[in-house]
Amino acid sequence: MKTRFLTGLLSLLMPAMVMAGEYDLTVDRVKIDTGDFVKEGIGYNGASPGPVMRFKEGENVRINVTNNLDEMTSIHWHGLILPFNQDGVPGISFPGIKPGETFTYEFPIQQAGTYWFHSHSGFQEPDGAYGAIVIEPEGREPFRYDREYVVQLTDKHPHSGDRIMRNLKMMPDYYNREQQTVGEFFSDVSKNGLMNTVSDRMAWGGMRMMKADVEDVQGFTGLINGKGPDQNWTGLFEPGERIRLRFINSSAMTYFDIRIPGLDMTVVQADGNNVQPVNVDEFRIGVAETYDVIVRPRDKQAYTIFAESMGRSGYARATLAPEEGMEAAVPQLRDPARLTMADMSGMPGMDHGNMAGMDHGDMDMNSSEGMSGMDHSNMEGMDHGSMAMGKGGQSDPFYAKGSGLVPTAANGGKFLSYADLKAQDPLYEDREPTREIELRLTGNMERYTWSINGVKYEDADPIRLKYGERVRFKFVNETMMTHPMHLHGMWSILDVGADQWNPIKHTVSVQPGTTVYMETEVDEPGQWAFHCHLSYHAAAGMFRKVIVEGGPESTQAKTDVIAKDGGEV
Repeated sequence: MKTRFLTGLLSLLMPAMVMAGEYDLTVDRVKIDTGDFVKEGIGYNGASPGPVMRFKEGENVRINVTNNLDEMTSIHWHGLILPFNQDGVPGISFPGIKPGETFTYEFPIQQAGTYWFHSHSGFQEPDGAYGAIVIEPEGREPFRYDREYVVQLTDKHPHSGDRIMRNLKMMPDYYNREQQTVGEFFSDVSKNGLMNTVSDRMAWGGMRMMKADVEDVQGFTGLINGKGPDQNWTGLFEPGERIRLRFINSSAMTYFDIRIPGLDMTVVQADGNNVQPVNVDEFRIGVAETYDVIVRPRDKQAYTIFAESMGRSGYARATLAPEEGMEAAVPQLRDPARLTMADMSGMPGMDHGNMAGMDHGDMDMNSSEGMSGMDHSNMEGMDHGSMAMGKGGQSDPFYAKGSGLVPTAANGGKFLSYADLKAQDPLYEDREPTREIELRLTGNMERYTWSINGVKYEDADPIRLKYGERVRFKFVNETMMTHPMHLHGMWSILDVGADQWNPIKHTVSVQPGTTVYMETEVDEPGQWAFHCHLSYHAAAGMFRKVIVEGGPESTQAKTDVIAKDGGEV
């Protein structure tokens, strides 16, 4: 529970004093009821999700975390800028929290916005160890609202995280519930012709891959604030009010496409940072991302918050209503998404002129060879000439041209793109990067191994950065999966071609067959994690340690100690 040491009259008598907030969290075994199934999981203060932690920009916080489990645990404060030894990653920033132990995190709050926290130990996060963070700004927001709600999404599976990982290693398509059907074959024949359809099926079969491999893990129940679709979390409003919805995707593996039929949404914040307002009908939220939107329901009726998985295998649902018990219609799931050869275009050795009949049975996506025929240099500075085209002529430069994953709004309206995001106020001066680091996102779906530059975490050297430099990261996705890449401790400046107005994020999604650039001001010394935020991809090796050398005070002696004493990442 939250306890303030100094409140009320004391704060009036000492206005110049920076207030300190103290919070207590316990890590517990809990029961999770999704409405579809009940399972044992892990939570905070006896529940999953944990409490919404509310901080104020400029204060110092102290958080006492007591581990009531019979195993090690940790808490990572996702997106928060803080000293590296408070970041909560076992083996990188601290040893972890032993059973029965209380560990006290203490750090200043240097930002505002919507964030979240979760365990960074084993598969405790997908098993339920997550919660929300709301940070009030020191000054006024650049937008108005009358009330707010956290809308925290996750994909709760009846299997434990350990069991899911074992099954994926044994059979990578173990959880694929959206296999192509005979009916779909005949539908493709009617649209594309018999020979084209057969040729396409042979190409995919030769690669031992499937168009339906959009989501690694299906069979989940989507939750909003811990409640399944039938349990229907409800947020109340008065007609005419402006409502701020703080969307957080705390899923292990699932991207969600979010819409509220009957209401326009204005995106005002991405990953905790204010953006120039964008009016949209629908948006896609990657794993670990946050988006804040403003809606204004004017009628006295209920509205459904509908979060449909990118692969169309499941959904989360909640309601906005003027009275408890009111509901609105729940949309039907759209047709399942299907990958195309464009989504395979980044894979090494792909000959796009002769796809049919190729023997890709032994193709190793970990190969260190260059990508045949793929010239990623033309992505520099955002080449919108090769942007992906979706239904109705909609386009998105962050998807491969012809990709089967290009999002379109259900009502034919505006779907948010990364290209729409512009910073409200630039956080950094626009300057040339000191160097570029290429990170190829690699993997082998058949063996369920995931890596960076063809090397898994346990075999990789750390990425070494110098304090004060500005590094440009070049992500080249050589796999058929979407990867949300998260750099701890420092902001990621996503290149959307807007120069100083490029948005500031903590998680950047990289679509199949694409190259994406981000830049980082290296302004936090210490050791940090850098990884794909899909839980089972990170565990399988798509993970790096980043060491920032130098700084106002050298931290190398401390990091060396942690490197020797640290536990499991």
